[in-house]
Amino acid sequence: MSTKSTLVSAIVAGSIVALAFVLNPSPEQHRTKIKEAIAERSPLAGMLGMGALAAFSSTYHPLGVASYTTVNDRTVSIGALGMVFFIQPSQDK
Repeated sequence: MSTKSTLVSAIVAGSIVALAFVLNPSPEQHRTKIKEAIAERSPLAGMLGMGALAAFSSTYHPLGVASYTTVNDRTVSIGALGMVFFIQPSQDK
């Protein structure tokens, strides 16, 4: 591999990592996704504010390039590159 292609690869990799740090979702983005997902899955729970309660009680955990939130030691959302995904907590604990 030539020096030029090695340098280009290093610059691209560095840019991707820097972008991941910059786009790491904030605690508020996680909380908004939790509220939306709970309201979408159960309109009654949404009306009663269950999503807001779960979002309020969530704990945000940043990992630099990614992040996640937990409620009662269960992961409920994960995020990276500006995207947040709600995870239905399992009931087997």
